[in-house]
Amino acid sequence: MQNSILLIVFLPLLAAIVAGLVNKIAPSVFAKAITTSALFIACALSWPIFLGFVSGSAEAEVVPVLTWVQSGALSFDWALRVDTLTAVMLVVITTVSALVHLYSWGYMEEDPDQPRFFAYLSLFTFAMLMLVTADNLVQMFFGWEGVGLASYLLIGFWFKKPSANAAAIKAFVVNRVGDLGFMMGIFGTFWVFGTVSIPEILAAAPGMSGATIGFLGLRVHTMDVLCILLFIGAMGKSAQLGLHTWLPDAMEGPTPVSALIHAATMVTAGVFMVCRLSPMFETAPVALAMVTFIGAATCIFAATVGTTQWDIKRVIAYSTCSQLGYMFFAAGVGAYGAAMFHLFTHAFFKALLFLGAGSVIHAMHHEQNMRYYGALRKEIPFTFWAMMAGTLAITGVGVLYVFGFAGFYSKDAILEAAFARGTELGNFAFWMGALAALLTSFYSWRLMFLTFWGKPRWADSHHIQHAVHDGHDEPDEHNAPKQEDAGEDVTHSVPSPNYEAGTAGYHPHESPLSMLIPLGVLSIGAVLAGYVFKDAFIDGSSGAVNGAFWAGSIYFNENLIHGLHAVPTWVKLTATVVMLLGLLAAWLAYIKDTSIPGKAAEQLGPVYRFFYNKWYFDELYHYLFVVPAFWLGRQFWKLGDVGMIDRFGPNGVAWVVEKGAVGAKRFQTGYLYSYALVMLLGLVAAVTWVLF
Repeated sequence: MQNSILLIVFLPLLAAIVAGLVNKIAPSVFAKAITTSALFIACALSWPIFLGFVSGSAEAEVVPVLTWVQSGALSFDWALRVDTLTAVMLVVITTVSALVHLYSWGYMEEDPDQPRFFAYLSLFTFAMLMLVTADNLVQMFFGWEGVGLASYLLIGFWFKKPSANAAAIKAFVVNRVGDLGFMMGIFGTFWVFGTVSIPEILAAAPGMSGATIGFLGLRVHTMDVLCILLFIGAMGKSAQLGLHTWLPDAMEGPTPVSALIHAATMVTAGVFMVCRLSPMFETAPVALAMVTFIGAATCIFAATVGTTQWDIKRVIAYSTCSQLGYMFFAAGVGAYGAAMFHLFTHAFFKALLFLGAGSVIHAMHHEQNMRYYGALRKEIPFTFWAMMAGTLAITGVGVLYVFGFAGFYSKDAILEAAFARGTELGNFAFWMGALAALLTSFYSWRLMFLTFWGKPRWADSHHIQHAVHDGHDEPDEHNAPKQEDAGEDVTHSVPSPNYEAGTAGYHPHESPLSMLIPLGVLSIGAVLAGYVFKDAFIDGSSGAVNGAFWAGSIYFNENLIHGLHAVPTWVKLTATVVMLLGLLAAWLAYIKDTSIPGKAAEQLGPVYRFFYNKWYFDELYHYLFVVPAFWLGRQFWKLGDVGMIDRFGPNGVAWVVEKGAVGAKRFQTGYLYSYALVMLLGLVAAVTWVLF
């Protein structure tokens, strides 16, 4: 296994270096082939390791790389830890990344800077692999910051677009806020435990239950403080409520980037970290309560916003934010296996939905506004069926005790675990999750109906041509519906086509094979991943006799699992019922009577605008943080820099030199006796100083 792990982790790094070095000197196909081949090799090596843990034939292992730091009491090596939790993340990361690399061959075909793009993709993958194989907190932080750097590079890939630059900076800055908490958590953990080794910390954590520490002048529970600080880092990286604002803006990057960030890498880092350190969190009840509440709140917040958005990628982005909330409140109630199960299934159907959306955007010549779509299922049938599989998975379609798509098993397990927990916060999370499931079904089917059913609302050829510019995925702002029109009837909120649909102007087309193959593979995962792996993830049972799938890689609460299976039937049916209600509501509003959305938006008024404007978080942060920061910056600039430093520094010295030169010039008479007098005075002054 050692050689396989080393190849899995370092092949993407090597490929990224090679692709970056040959950016300007070799054809684009060379960099694309190197990076894509490296990821498919890593993927091929990852699946046997994962299936070994599923069957019970594999055991946890640590692969040493090199001695890293030895400084006083701080000593740790660079080593790669492989256990069940790592194996799950390996297949998620390498599978989605490999398919995204292949997909990008077609999607980025016209981009002149493809080698740089593929180098960034591979660098991103390497950083995430470093994070999930970390054997100590410093190594985890290295990968943590690595994905932050790579996300900045990928979100701002089209750096000539001001909006892309702004989105990249926003993601970087918001994540720095969370990373400050994560760093403080690491520092505090080292101070308390005297080590950064994850196995040593987790072994000692139960003994710290109930211990207190002085913090901000108060005596507080040590583990609560440490875990809350660590969770703040997870909030930033996984876009939880409060530090979520960067995630929708990340859509400024190319669509393959959206799939990679939202499905397999950056946003799942926080969930992975909480599950990896689950024995710590189990000793911190206040921290777990915070995880549960923030997760449930994020779940419902993002779902409400997703119901009102028109940009196809933003709908799926808010869906990601909502699904991450599910994972976190699952961890908060102690169902870490269910949280990881949803992370696993979510990777397949969310990557499928993003790449499917990219195929739609490609077919519509980079138009992203769903009000310019309609009736596309006959034009791009393969994309339609792939996105149908993803929609069935994310909405949790299935028949109890028979068969269900991926989300049917993982999402239902989370809701059942929250109910089985039996606490007030657990019940709160259950009902918020159920309501979010209803909204998820509504906005997912809304996306499908607007895109693939109804009348073709494709804009005329003039609009489509103007929608194509250097930034690719961004809709044409000149022709796009204005914000205040967001609640209008979809059939009247777009320009009237000046041609008969399908007979003139631009016509949608199916994507190339390099984009369709990843859709087909991910569709298989969206259909079967939940059914095939439900027993291993939820019950923790492997194929071996009395084998334990999780095998100590996470905290596994057997009592909660028994309670999960024993919940009343109505709890088991809740997710299915709300899914059907959401489907029915979307069908009524966007198929049967398309005037309903406009009427509903008009009647709801402020509530609709509140959801459409994302609960005004961006505006609130603008006035709370951005405006004061700019004001403070101007004060430092005008008063500090110009008024003090420049005035008494460079400008002040220049003034002294200038005035001194004017005075000294008076002594330059050109007469010999003047210079002799000055020399005599100097000599007298020197003798006087020596004598007295």
